[in-house]
Amino acid sequence: MSTTQSFKEWMLQVQQRTEVALDTLLPAAAIAPQRLHEAMRYAVLGGGKRVRPLLTHAAGEFAGASAERLDRVSCAVELIHAYSLVHDDMPCMDNDVLRRGKPTVHVEYDEATALLVGDALQTLAFQSLTDAETADTPQTQLKMLGLLATASGSRGMAGGQAIDLAAVGKQLSREELEFMHIHKTGALIRAAVLLGAHAGRSLDDATLERLDHYAKVVGLLFQVVDDILDAEADTATLGKTAGKDADNDKPTYVSLLGLADAKRLAEDMLADARATLSPLGAAAARLESLADYIVHRAF
Repeated sequence: MSTTQSFKEWMLQVQQRTEVALDTLLPAAAIAPQRLHEAMRYAVLGGGKRVRPLLTHAAGEFAGASAERLDRVSCAVELIHAYSLVHDDMPCMDNDVLRRGKPTVHVEYDEATALLVGDALQTLAFQSLTDAETADTPQTQLKMLGLLATASGSRGMAGGQAIDLAAVGKQLSREELEFMHIHKTGALIRAAVLLGAHAGRSLDDATLERLDHYAKVVGLLFQVVDDILDAEADTATLGKTAGKDADNDKPTYVSLLGLADAKRLAEDMLADARATLSPLGAAAARLESLADYIVHRAF
């Protein structure tokens, strides 16, 4: 993709590519078992900002990876994200009825189907990384599978959700809150960046460390902004139930710091992300623009 494109043009192009790639990868609704495949497509297609695929493409373009290779990697990350949303919305978790402006999967279908949708999307994510060449060497491709597995499991996203459920009604310190979100939200965002980077040419350790630090900062930044949106935006704007965290007595950056300080923290994190990318020059401009987009999409 041309670096002369505006950020908005580039973002729209990646989002459209990702939608087509996901549509192609997901089983057709007419294939048995039809109801499961229909529900999988309902959970994934036609919604979301595709922030994780955008990060994957931005990091991959920095490393010179082909767009076709990045489509496969982006699908893997987005399918893990979609599965987590389906499961998180279920009555045994957050018990939410609205996601991306439409009924959640367990509401539109039923709880058993929602459980199976999440299971099937998770396995399809790993299939996306193995059915085609996604790196220059088999060793790197195997490393990428490990990165996604770690980011998705008990040491990553699933573990973060467990910590989140255990924290309801409790007062957490900022360090405890960060630990939770480094796992729940940050792990998969970090994986999105690193997987994109590994899909391209081999990068030196110093560059990978910069990309990793950027990804960690952006992962937390995304959650800070999410907490601010939950406190400020309405349900129609969010596409999910507004104020749900406060109603469920969940610890957030807003409940811990207050709205004004949470916004200041977001700006400080944005400055950190920019400073981390600065030595990488113009080739990292997409990643910097994405950090700006994550912060300023709401305030």
